[in-house]
Amino acid sequence: MLRDIDLSVRMKNKEYKSEMKVLSERMTGLQQVIKEKGIPVMIVFEGWSSAGKGTYISKVLHPLDPRGYNVYTYGKVNEDIVMRPFLWNFWIKTPAKGRIAILDRSWHRTLLPESIEQRPLREMEITGFYNDVNAFERQLTEDGTLIIKFFLHISQSEQKERFDNLLDNPETEWRVDSTDISQNYNYEKYLDYYSDMIKQSNPEYSKWSIIEANDMNYATHKICKIIVEKIEAAIDAKNAESKEAAISTDNDEADSDTSDDTVSNGAKSKDNDAELNKIESTNNSILSSIDLNKALKNKDYRQQLTYYQEKLSRLGYLLYSKRRPVVIAYEGWDAAGKGGNIRRLTEYLDPRGYEVVPISAPTQSELSQHYLWRFWKAMPKDGHFTIFDRSWYGRVMVERIEGFCSEEEWKRAFDEINEMELHLNNHGTIMFKFWLHIDNDEQLRRFNDRQSNPLKQFKITDEDWRNREKWDEYETAVDEMLHRTSTPWAPWTVVESNDKQFARIRTLKLVADTLEQQLL
Repeated sequence: MLRDIDLSVRMKNKEYKSEMKVLSERMTGLQQVIKEKGIPVMIVFEGWSSAGKGTYISKVLHPLDPRGYNVYTYGKVNEDIVMRPFLWNFWIKTPAKGRIAILDRSWHRTLLPESIEQRPLREMEITGFYNDVNAFERQLTEDGTLIIKFFLHISQSEQKERFDNLLDNPETEWRVDSTDISQNYNYEKYLDYYSDMIKQSNPEYSKWSIIEANDMNYATHKICKIIVEKIEAAIDAKNAESKEAAISTDNDEADSDTSDDTVSNGAKSKDNDAELNKIESTNNSILSSIDLNKALKNKDYRQQLTYYQEKLSRLGYLLYSKRRPVVIAYEGWDAAGKGGNIRRLTEYLDPRGYEVVPISAPTQSELSQHYLWRFWKAMPKDGHFTIFDRSWYGRVMVERIEGFCSEEEWKRAFDEINEMELHLNNHGTIMFKFWLHIDNDEQLRRFNDRQSNPLKQFKITDEDWRNREKWDEYETAVDEMLHRTSTPWAPWTVVESNDKQFARIRTLKLVADTLEQQLL
C-alpha cells in the first residue's frame, strides 16, 4: 500500500496560498456548524518520525477557535496508562458533542517495538488488537463521532535529511533520539508494519487518508481539504437525519388526529404503540427458572461471612502484588439488596485498593459523550477493584424501557458491551456480573417496609413505584440481557436474593473462590 504512493508531488507557493485562504475560511465556519449540530470530531495524526505531525496540527488549528478543540500528544507513558487496557487512555479523551479532539499519534502505534517497550501488552491484547481497535472506532462512529485519520508518509531519504538538519542545530538536536535513528535505519521493516497497520484498521466507517508529506505545501493543502470535505459530509448527513426525524414526527402527529370514534381509536393507538415497542422475548426465560427459596440460617451466615471476608482480604493483597484488575458490576431489582451486598464485600478490603462507583442518571456532560465513556473513566488500575452499583447495562434496561435511547441504540449496545468486556478481559481483568434477583412479592414487602420506616424512607422514591408497574417489561429485558451478554470472558451470575444473607454469601464466595483460582 505505502510502497505505491508517489511522494514526488509538489504544490507551488502561489497556488498554495490561494487555495489555503479559501479552505481556512471554510474551516472557521464549519467549526461553528459542528458546535451547533453537536457533531464530535476526532482527527488522528499518525506517521513517520519527523513527518511533520506537530507542524500540520498547527496548520489545521490556525483558523479554528481554541475554545472548541483539545490537542492530545501521546508520547511517553505513565503508570496510569500502563496499568489499564490500552484503549482506556483514548476513550477518556474522546470529544464531546460539538467539539474537536486532535491526536498527535494514537492507539494505532501500540504494537510498534518502541511502544511495546514502554507499555508491554499481554498476549491476548496483542492477539485481539485490531478487533479491539476497529470495534472502538465503530462504536464512536455509530454514536455520531466523525473520525478523520491521517498517515503522514515520507521517504527514507527525506526522513534522514530531516534528522540530519535537526541534529546539526544545537537547539533542535534533542528532537531526534535513538528510536528515530533506528526507524530510519530499519525503514523497510517499519514500512511493512505501517502498511499492515493501515490495511487492518481501514474499515469503511473510519478509513485512512495517506498524506504525501515530502512537500509541506501539498500535504497541508490535502489535509485541510480532506477535513473540510469530511466535516461537510457529516453535516449533510446530520441535516438529512434531522429532516427525516421531523417528517416522522409530522406523520405521527397526523396519525394521532382525533376522529368520530375518539375513544376507540385512542385505545387502538395505544395498543399499536405497545406492539411496536414490544420487547423481543427470548426462547427460554432465565429468571423464571431461578429458585428463590434458598436461605441461610443466622449461625451459618455469621460463620461464612467472617470466613469469606477474611479470605477476600488476603486475596486483595495478592491481587495487588500480581497486578490484576477486578471489575464487579451489580445489577438487580430495586430493593434487591445491592447496597448491603456491596458493604459486606468491601468490609475487610483495604480501602486503598477499591472504589465503589454508584451510577445514577447521566449528567449533561456525560450525555454529551458516548454512553460508555463515563464507565471507561472509572475502570480500575491493575491490582485494584472497581465495584459498580449499577452499570453500563442501564442502556439495555432502564434506558430501553423508559425511552431514553432509540431502539437502534439499545440494540447495538449488546455488541458494544460484549466488545468492551472482551477488551478488559484481554488486558487481564477479572470480571464479575451479578444480577440480584427477587420476586415481585418480596419487592413489594421491602418497598412497604421502607415506606413505613422513617430511617429507610430515603431509599424509596416515586420512580421506584413507577418502575414496579413495568415489572413484566423489565423482566423480559433482563432475560434478553442475560442471554445476549453472558459470555465466556464475562459471565452473568443470577443471585437468589429473597434471602439477603444467602445472597451476600453467594457473591462473597464466588468472588473469593474465583480470585483464588486466578491468582494462586
